[in-house]
Amino acid sequence: MDLGIKGKWALVGGASKGLGYGCAQALAREGVNVVIVARGAEALHAAAASLKAEAPGVQVIAVPVDITTVAGREAIFAQRKDFDIVVTNAGGPPPGDFRDWDREAWIKAVDANMLTPIELIKATVDGMAARGYGRIVNITSSAVKAPIDILGLSNGARSGLTGFVAGVARNAKIAAKGVTINNLLPGAFDTDRLKHTMAGAAQKTGKPIEDIANARRMTIPAQRFGTPEEFGAICAFLCSQYGGYINGQNVLADGGAYPGTY
Repeated sequence: MDLGIKGKWALVGGASKGLGYGCAQALAREGVNVVIVARGAEALHAAAASLKAEAPGVQVIAVPVDITTVAGREAIFAQRKDFDIVVTNAGGPPPGDFRDWDREAWIKAVDANMLTPIELIKATVDGMAARGYGRIVNITSSAVKAPIDILGLSNGARSGLTGFVAGVARNAKIAAKGVTINNLLPGAFDTDRLKHTMAGAAQKTGKPIEDIANARRMTIPAQRFGTPEEFGAICAFLCSQYGGYINGQNVLADGGAYPGTY
């Protein structure tokens, strides 16, 4: 299936590994030129090399910066100003007890997981509207729909972004110009983030990490963790010419784990 996005330009955050890399990979396979961003230069350049090898006709630009900073975003837009596709993605804040989080911890979480995506939207959406095509996908979390108590920083910051997107995506000056803004909500995917969370649970409970992982799998109707590759495919579809009538939505990918009807 040709998604109709060959030759377009995408900005993908947190793209050195995990879900961000899965999205960059899926887009590159569709012939989309990608600017990939992450803080770790070595891992990011390795990711860029892999993308170039897999999609030799695609331009891949690696920008090893912290996208949550003003300087980082300036460095990205110095490489390229206009994008047809933007995938916002930053590592989630650490789990813990809300009693232990001070103002600085909250500001850091909100800055990375709410304000940075908003800044990227602000920097790119008008250009998209002027050109008549744009796709913005924010990678958030299934915890937006089903909050997890130890992920309070993520619950709060990402819910703020969700509320903002619900309004701006429905602005006729944006939506009527061929631009969509959606949130993609991952459940349990086989990433370093999940492994870190399970390792913490294993340390806390004294149980082997294999037991923690198996118990988590059993809470998912699919009885497995998702893969970054299949997550990327969902992202690519939302970014495609066929995703133009999906707007302002929270697309949940969790193997059926969320128990609600709506």
